[in-house]
Amino acid sequence: METKKILVLGGKGKTGRRVASKLTDLGKVVRIGSRSEDPSFDWENEKTWDGALKGIDSVYITFQPDLAVPAALKTIEEFTLLAVRSGIKKMILLSGRGEKEAQACEQVVMGSGVNWTIVRASWFNQNFSESIFLEPLQVGHVALPQGETLEPFVDAGDIAEVVVESLLNDEHVGKIYELTGPRLLTFKHAVAEISNHIGRDIAFQSITILEYTTMLRNYQVPEDHIWLAEYLFTQVLDGRNSSITNDIEKVLGRKPKDFTEYVRETVVTGVWNSAN
Repeated sequence: METKKILVLGGKGKTGRRVASKLTDLGKVVRIGSRSEDPSFDWENEKTWDGALKGIDSVYITFQPDLAVPAALKTIEEFTLLAVRSGIKKMILLSGRGEKEAQACEQVVMGSGVNWTIVRASWFNQNFSESIFLEPLQVGHVALPQGETLEPFVDAGDIAEVVVESLLNDEHVGKIYELTGPRLLTFKHAVAEISNHIGRDIAFQSITILEYTTMLRNYQVPEDHIWLAEYLFTQVLDGRNSSITNDIEKVLGRKPKDFTEYVRETVVTGVWNSAN
């Protein structure tokens, strides 16, 4: 039987590395799409795309920094055309839940003529331990806008399992899955839960979006990252995603991981230990 090869773009990111690991454990042939790999893959360098796609049957697409950014649609259009020409038979796209710009990118993949699955998600549990909220938690002070908006934080491990199922099983072809955790939490409550489990006070401060973007500029965060943060906190974190779905249970046959379980597992790694 011919061995199928799977390209995992962003294969060292939050969901990508988990997808790659699960596929490898299942004995699948995986190519990591990353600038540091050989062949390399760089969204900003089209010359790297062909080599990464060569000999590949299926691809998991994660776009950096986010499908909402203005350049994303054209890039996804060009990549999809090349992928189809290269013989790709299946594409799984990680998309943003509640992002109209991301949905335009979804339409490109859906209209490609090959098998597809769309996996939508919003805020990950791992944003607190592997991304933008980690350092504030270590310092003991988290200042964010929209602190009272309810969000169904979803675990990157659950997303990865859904992606793997979609890559390997054709029953998911043509499906759009919206992935959420099992309950709604505010950022304030999420931070409090982490604080309780590590036994250290972490202050949460609700601030305006202007105060937040000013703070990011003071920390010399790049302007494109600031634009994206402003977009997510104003256009997406406005309550539109304050609902839960059963799509993880539908695909995996089990409940999604609860935020409390994620916190308990993460505490033992020591990642939230004080930065002082």
